Amino acid sequence: MDDRNLIERITHLVTEEQKLQQKPEHDPAQLREIETTLDQLWDLLRQRRSQEEFGRDPAEAQPRDPKTVEGYIQ
Repeated sequence: MDDRNLIERITHLVTEEQKLQQKPEHDPAQLREIETTLDQLWDLLRQRRSQEEFGRDPAEAQPRDPKTVEGYIQ
């Protein structure tokens, strides 16, 4: 997945997240799943950009598991 595809997927999921949040009866598990996927996609995009910045192949970046990306301190 290239950067453009990642950004498109992130944009789509952000839209879905916002729609879900606007529903008073939204499913918290579904919202949490979207949030986790977004965290993974943002992490992958940052990895790809870092690889490219240092002259490496961005395709070498790999998605990290949910436990890893959810454990980041912000």
